[in-house]
Amino acid sequence: MKTLPFSKPGRWFRGNLHTHSTNSDGHRSPAQVCAYYRRRGYGFISLTDHFLENYGWPVSDTTPYRTKGFTTILGAELHTPKTSLGDQWHILAVGLPADFAPTGKRETGPQLAKRARDAGAYVAAAHPAWYDLTDRDVLALKAAHAIEIFNTTCARHNGKGDSTSYLDRLLSQGHRYHAIATDDAHFSPGRLDMGVNWVMVRARKHDPKSLLAALHAGSFYASQGPEIRDVKIERRRKLTVRTSGVRAVFVSGRGSLSAYAHAQATRDLTKTEMDVSKFRGSYARITIVDRRGNRAWTNPFEL
Repeated sequence: MKTLPFSKPGRWFRGNLHTHSTNSDGHRSPAQVCAYYRRRGYGFISLTDHFLENYGWPVSDTTPYRTKGFTTILGAELHTPKTSLGDQWHILAVGLPADFAPTGKRETGPQLAKRARDAGAYVAAAHPAWYDLTDRDVLALKAAHAIEIFNTTCARHNGKGDSTSYLDRLLSQGHRYHAIATDDAHFSPGRLDMGVNWVMVRARKHDPKSLLAALHAGSFYASQGPEIRDVKIERRRKLTVRTSGVRAVFVSGRGSLSAYAHAQATRDLTKTEMDVSKFRGSYARITIVDRRGNRAWTNPFEL
């Protein structure tokens, strides 16, 4: 429970950690991308253009678009050949230095991820379901802090935006990852790939350094709309979850271990209490679902 953000000091900041612009294959300029998210009430984004030679190895400079109520974290989507299925690696790196060196000709995906982490970045295995990344490949990214469990563009592109099964399968085998949800927005005409998935970060200050530190600490939850307002455990048994109005609350653990609550026909849940004593010795994570089917997810935590 110590890793969850709800009792920590600070404020909530809404952010998108995966975004593209005309600096790579996006359809809007960096200024337009930042303006869109700022107008939508986001506290920050990371513009993560494809870090490839044909785009000039961009770590897109978004510092000119920071305002009093909106900031940015420099980042990129890193690539190198090859996964075990022969695809190019997709590795999300949020918090890169502006002078991050180009990918080496013989650099592997795991090596590139480690170099990004060593440079201070928050690293995630990007949209593994989208390109059927194998469990072996995910585990090879030892530098990864997180798995991107939902990706808007992937959902619009080939219907494979949901990677929660990767998270649960690897958690059940004893591996620990955070869970992030992102847009991967390209502002593609007709695709509506923006403003759908985000993270809610709990930080003391609204600046890139504080937000990045909160990501590293796992002080956030991911959402498509519903709010997780508080999570508490009493006597290692009674779990209390306070939310915006939702239709269901699920607690997932190792294997088939679970607990759940469903709303009555006409009344949403806003405070849910469950006995979770059976989760001792397992991790747990919480998923909530609203009337529209939109979800929010906590990071895994230990009881």
